Amino acid sequence: MNKKLLNIIYILLLFLLFIIFDIGKNTGTRVIELISPTKFVVDLNSNGIFDEGETICVPEIQTFTSNISLNQNDLMKAMNLSQPDAISAGYMADEFSKTFLLNKKVKVELKPERTMDCKFAEIYVDGENYTEALINSGHAIIDGKAAKPELFNKELHDARNLNLVILNRKSGKYHKLNCRYGIKSSDFLILPMAEAELQFEKCKYCIVRPEQSEKLRKKEEPTLDKTTYPEFKEVKGIKFILSDYTNHLAPHTNCDHYFCKEMVQLINNTHSTLDMAVYEWSNIPEIERAIENAKARNVKIRAVYEVKDNYGVREEMADFLNKIEDKHSDEISENKKLTSMLMHNKFIISDNKTLLTGSMNFSRTGFSGFNANNVVIISSPELASYYTKEFEQMYSGNFHTLKKHLDSQNSFNISDTKVNAYFSPQDKTIEKVLVPLVNNAKNYIYLPVFVITHKSLTKALIDAKNRGLDVRIILDATSVRSNHTTHEILRNAGIPLKTENYAGKIHTKSMIIDDKYIITGSMNFSNSGENRNDENCLVIENSELAKFYKGWFEFIWKKIPDIYLKYSVRPESRYSIGSCYDGIDNDYDGKVDMADDGCR
Repeated sequence: MNKKLLNIIYILLLFLLFIIFDIGKNTGTRVIELISPTKFVVDLNSNGIFDEGETICVPEIQTFTSNISLNQNDLMKAMNLSQPDAISAGYMADEFSKTFLLNKKVKVELKPERTMDCKFAEIYVDGENYTEALINSGHAIIDGKAAKPELFNKELHDARNLNLVILNRKSGKYHKLNCRYGIKSSDFLILPMAEAELQFEKCKYCIVRPEQSEKLRKKEEPTLDKTTYPEFKEVKGIKFILSDYTNHLAPHTNCDHYFCKEMVQLINNTHSTLDMAVYEWSNIPEIERAIENAKARNVKIRAVYEVKDNYGVREEMADFLNKIEDKHSDEISENKKLTSMLMHNKFIISDNKTLLTGSMNFSRTGFSGFNANNVVIISSPELASYYTKEFEQMYSGNFHTLKKHLDSQNSFNISDTKVNAYFSPQDKTIEKVLVPLVNNAKNYIYLPVFVITHKSLTKALIDAKNRGLDVRIILDATSVRSNHTTHEILRNAGIPLKTENYAGKIHTKSMIIDDKYIITGSMNFSNSGENRNDENCLVIENSELAKFYKGWFEFIWKKIPDIYLKYSVRPESRYSIGSCYDGIDNDYDGKVDMADDGCR
């Protein structure tokens, strides 16, 4: 082989090695987008674009982020940080993550856990574990506390010195981190003020004339009545718990309300079986630990659950269901009509002897007391057994109209209290139970309710008003927009009806009658609640409990201004106290807080 040919082969080999090196350098598993320091997009299929299934989350740790479109309220409360400090700490964490991850080739070790939109994984860059690096940087938060407090505080101090602002790239104006006109930006950038003032315009409210911004805030924020009402009453064998939602203006995952504490205690006191009917679920750390501890004690946990996406909580529902081996959804294969009905129960049976039920969804808006709910915990093996029969029907796949009417006795004596239990749709509870109770009432009927659409109940209430009874209703603000609502019919008949004006919902489905009866449970006073959905309803006959609940109704009634006897409050607006600052889409229009027209 001549020398010229050898040179050609040598050049070709060098060129081939260069191509291999260049491909290896510019393709592969790379981080192509950062959503937050613990959530980002990895190009798993190496095609250079964001495909479904490529969102990766870091397990077991949290950080702040400067992405103001993400809700950080729970973390801010746990760390006791203001919103400007949270954004500032997030800015430093974002900058660290960009330097460490963005456009870097990474090794991904997937974990078995995942949510609807995120896979959990350990990430390595040049052999260095990203989770460990995040912890050592001082930005990591574990169980609501900084993993390295001194480093976290130093990073926050450095961030404050940067005097960060929010640039609204559409308007070309920059704002302080607590300015409503900055926070509502849909196209924003967080940057130091020294950089922003070189080429952008100042916000005339928060920077040029900050006193104007303060006046505007004070004008728009109503004065909060901070008086409270006791949150539980106990009689022998029964504990009745409710929430003074007027003093809980943002949901959170801290377990400081009686709802959450009682749930944890119930699970911790369970020794053999725990049957759960779950409509919604949020991951509350203390409840998660209680469930894990119960599993470690070999408690058999079963669940029946609603299969559809309910207001954005399905991701956390999936996390919960991954922990439960024995479960059954209400999806009826190849039957869309039945599947469209809801498994709307919210009850738990512990050791076949204790029942927890009521209106509260097992979500952060429920457990935190943000929504007005009631929960009743009853120690009665007989009542628990009755509920178990209903649970077994659903667990075997018979939901909604596929269930059979329970033949056994549904009336129970718990010490001095009589309790009757009913299940939808088999018992036709409104027509056969609630309407007769209303028709036989003597003095008053008070209804704190999420919705009223049932025509027979509406007529019975109007008839009661015409007989001279004191009939009053507190209705949730979202429900005046619901289909078939009868609130105007009730108002026109002369029944005092107030729409509530707080961030949380009147989520109760209840009545108080004559200092004698409480009607409560999961069943809304609607045709669907009676004839389609899986629901439970209790009629509790106890004077002491009825007077306690009546006192709560009167307390809330006084807090709601009389103007709302005539007008209905927009659920997300500056007239609905706290709704523009709670991080919740209160009217289900896809817009949260300052992004909603009602808050602007």
